[in-house]
Amino acid sequence: MLKFNSRPVSEHSEVPLADDGQLEKLIEHWRVREAADVASEHGSACYVVSIGAERDPSARAAQLAEIVALVQHQGGRVVGKELCHLGRPNARTLLGTGTAQALADRAREHGATMLVLDAELSPSQARNLEDAVGIAVCDREAIILNVFLQHARTRRAKVQVEIAQLEYLRPRIRGVGLDMDQQTGGNKNARGPGETASELMARKLDDRLKELKKTLLSGETSSLVQRQQRSGCKRIALVGYTNAGKTSLMNALTKAELSARDMPFETLDTTSRCLTRHGGEIVVSDTVGFIRRLPERLLASFQSTLSEINEASLLLIVVDAADPERELQLRTTLQLIEKMGAQQLPRFYVFNKVDRLPQVPDHERLAAACDGHPFAALSTRDAPAVAALEARLILAMRSQEEELTAFVPYTATSTLSLIYANCRVASSEASDTGLTLQLQGPPAVMSRIKHSLGETK
Repeated sequence: MLKFNSRPVSEHSEVPLADDGQLEKLIEHWRVREAADVASEHGSACYVVSIGAERDPSARAAQLAEIVALVQHQGGRVVGKELCHLGRPNARTLLGTGTAQALADRAREHGATMLVLDAELSPSQARNLEDAVGIAVCDREAIILNVFLQHARTRRAKVQVEIAQLEYLRPRIRGVGLDMDQQTGGNKNARGPGETASELMARKLDDRLKELKKTLLSGETSSLVQRQQRSGCKRIALVGYTNAGKTSLMNALTKAELSARDMPFETLDTTSRCLTRHGGEIVVSDTVGFIRRLPERLLASFQSTLSEINEASLLLIVVDAADPERELQLRTTLQLIEKMGAQQLPRFYVFNKVDRLPQVPDHERLAAACDGHPFAALSTRDAPAVAALEARLILAMRSQEEELTAFVPYTATSTLSLIYANCRVASSEASDTGLTLQLQGPPAVMSRIKHSLGETK
């Protein structure tokens, strides 16, 4: 007769269970084990390895610098780093056993407690690699998730990041903690042996995911209402690689005071501010930054946030002109724009941070990178350059306007309010019963005015 050496659920002390409000402790346990301890002042000692098939030395160096910056920003202490060329991926561990063991030995020599790989590992690869090298292993996705977690400030952003974290954790439960496959103490009259601790955790985690997705869906309703209220506005979406200076540019254009620290993913929530109310409202929206190989689950979780891009009238693509990898970053941005189906929207390129360059980039080279779209090269600290950019953006937005001559009765007060809030009035002629107006404004607003006047008649 098969016997089980089981213990009651309450006696499992190695891993906090996901019931009775303990899910937060579960997430914290995983975060400490899988990535650096972001709550610690010093963080875990990490040995960072950039893995790839890229042959260009400068590109490989830039990739290593990027993952090192991500590890440092999420609280890790980098004690060593190196480049590792990946030939044929190993199905079990991604790296060959010999290569993985050599990396682990060098990590221990540097006093590292964690091996950070700039690659996405499947749950089985992560487990097999840890078993092979005998040291904690963390992949690129876990690092990025931790950075997102640090910068999530609003309730909506926190929910989105937690959904991505739990979806990442779900297939990795078997690798967390000890005694995860012991059966829980169940009813002695029950026919089966009961749930294992890992099964119980998975079930609770699934319940939490359902709850979070329902919360996110309800929050999207209010966001949709806000976007509908702005549907008559001319809208500009700031997009670009993380840390390219999108928020600094938005502050300079709109006189906002948003946080614009020099670190990746400082902005996670879409923030909108008015550029001008003269001749109709123009709204500028700052969106979450892009990055090379942005995890798919983060794109899915932030889909509602990124939908602001598809609803814009103009994409203001911001590029860090001082970054040696600006061309790679621009390609990454354009690829993600295409992935979201926004490649047909009008574009305006801004090459930012030119004050960090010995000289302004060549005009012809920038024009070639923009593929015929308008562009500007500036520093957000240069007030005259920002003012000139603002004038060009207003002109670009007005070029998309429609013209309409309409007779509006004095009694149509709501229509008049709509007109004066969102349109430019080129001329106005009064009569006994109403006004004959020559208008210029967004197509969506013109359609609403025509519909309103049709109902008035």
